[in-house]
Amino acid sequence: MRSEKKSGRSFVRARAALVAGSLGLLLAVGGCGASSDSSGSNAKADVKSGPREGFADEGGAAASAAPEEQADGKAAGKKAAPKAEGTHVIRTATLSVEVKSVPKAVAAARGVVESAGGLVATENTERLDDTYETSHLVLRVPQERFQEVLRELAGSGKLLSRTSNTKDVTDQVVDVESRISTQRASVARVRELMDQAEKISDVVALEGELSSRQSDLESLLAQQASLKDRTSLATITLDLTPPDAPGDDGSKDEDPGFLDALGGGWDAFVTMLRWIAVAFGAAFPFLLTAALAAVVWRVLRKRRAARRPAPAVAAAPAGEDGA
Repeated sequence: MRSEKKSGRSFVRARAALVAGSLGLLLAVGGCGASSDSSGSNAKADVKSGPREGFADEGGAAASAAPEEQADGKAAGKKAAPKAEGTHVIRTATLSVEVKSVPKAVAAARGVVESAGGLVATENTERLDDTYETSHLVLRVPQERFQEVLRELAGSGKLLSRTSNTKDVTDQVVDVESRISTQRASVARVRELMDQAEKISDVVALEGELSSRQSDLESLLAQQASLKDRTSLATITLDLTPPDAPGDDGSKDEDPGFLDALGGGWDAFVTMLRWIAVAFGAAFPFLLTAALAAVVWRVLRKRRAARRPAPAVAAAPAGEDGA
């Protein structure tokens, strides 16, 4: 009996110890979970109460955003500035090509550019006379088709000149994108301050600051669009001209002969007569005035001579008459 009582007591003690150990384990796990929950809630509170730097609201709805969206804006603001993928370059080229038919060459160049996915930015065709034309084209083609299109255009006729230039603007693209991100965050902060402002003077000052920052942002966006356009499409300037001595048989001008010299002499003679006539016309009023003055002077002189009395003849002595 005593052995049975001892075994029963030992069993009860073991069971009590097991229950106590289980309760201690549960309390420890509960304490860890509570501490983790409290730390998580504190972190969330810090996120919600902290300033939302970098939260860009382009549509002007920052005041109606939910707390979760504000926290997402803070996380986005903490990210590094966007980096440009790959290398950004601006490619330009200038071609001068001599072709037999400028209109046909213009049509061919347009077809080559459009088939490559590009476009003709500007076209200026000038007619020298009733037969010959020259054309100036500015072509925009994708970067990946730049060399291919350049070879086709250079082979369309006799290549007179060719220049090509490549400029790396990767650093500029990265800088502009970073400044845009910073400026958007700055605009968002000013909008938040406007939502919190209570005085009219504060609202007026913040409106002026917001207008200035939005103007800077628009300028940066314009720079970004310009860089994107110039780095995505290369520029080719094409000048198409007819041959120096055009002709169906390709013959050149002959040396001047007798008829050419005669024609040149006649042109010089006619030019001389024309200049003499011009000089006479310019001097005619002065000559006419001088002639009229000479006529008047002669008439007055004759009248004065007619008015003068004739000189008297002296009488001879008496002695001389008797002799």
